[in-house]
Amino acid sequence: MLRVARLDGMSVLVIAGVFALISALAGDAVGAVVGLLVAGAGAVELHGATLLEHGEPRGMKWLVGSQLFLLATVISYCALRLLHPAVEPLRAAVTDEMKTQLEAAGWSQDEFIRFIYNTTYYAVAVVTLFYQGGMALYYFRRREPVARALGEL
Repeated sequence: MLRVARLDGMSVLVIAGVFALISALAGDAVGAVVGLLVAGAGAVELHGATLLEHGEPRGMKWLVGSQLFLLATVISYCALRLLHPAVEPLRAAVTDEMKTQLEAAGWSQDEFIRFIYNTTYYAVAVVTLFYQGGMALYYFRRREPVARALGEL
């Protein structure tokens, strides 16, 4: 379980840190703040793993809490983006050839962009719900066995 916590925590910390930096360089303050919050969740998970390595059963609370915080942060970010869409950068990505193909398929450029945009954020929210929810449940269910194991050391 410690290996999972370390790998997951470090992955979240590094990937979110990189995205926070990219967002900051691009002038996206909201994206940068969310990236830092997500990176913080990774740091919290690593802290929980360190506590467990030092024989502290309370590390399990940190592991569960990190997943719930990460879940809440990502779901909130997705909700914010769905309520306040920023589709302008996507418009620039649609080529003339794509516009022709969209028209042939019966889609307007705006309908297509909105569909892709919404689908992406809903998918991220659903995947996060299952993954972070599953990780929180994984850690939560191992609280007692970990406490027993630490008590036996």
